[in-house]
Amino acid sequence: MLGVSLQWFFFSACPAKEEWDNLINHANGGVALTGSALYGKVGPFMGSVDIAESEDAYVFRVSLPGVARDEQVFCCDVGPNGRILIRGVSVTGERKVRRKNMVFKMQTQNLCPPGEFTVSFQLPGPIDHLNLSCNFGPDGIFEGVAKKKQQVL
Repeated sequence: MLGVSLQWFFFSACPAKEEWDNLINHANGGVALTGSALYGKVGPFMGSVDIAESEDAYVFRVSLPGVARDEQVFCCDVGPNGRILIRGVSVTGERKVRRKNMVFKMQTQNLCPPGEFTVSFQLPGPIDHLNLSCNFGPDGIFEGVAKKKQQVL
């Protein structure tokens, strides 16, 4: 964080609007968390992975905020053993942002720095790596569904 000291406030329940406004006015740029944000990590972390399993498939979701969706720089490679390798380029985390003919100097920097990255993880078992369905949503979540490899009896 570029010389800015942030204050963090954690609430178990959302305060009333008047109380909330009073807290924000006195926080001097602090961050307040309530509800589900209170129990999770702060900010959109690059590479956080969720994996779920059904009887015949796995689903995985990877947090990739600020990642270019260009197919020339983003790819997901899968192996029959269930190894997932995601490669791409983060386009956030810069020190200056240009929008509408204006230049903004970042006060805080919590997003992934710009540049190439990889995220690699292992699914719980072997998969049919030729039968994979993926979607990279506008919310920065990359989701894949991989069918489990059929066991030969």
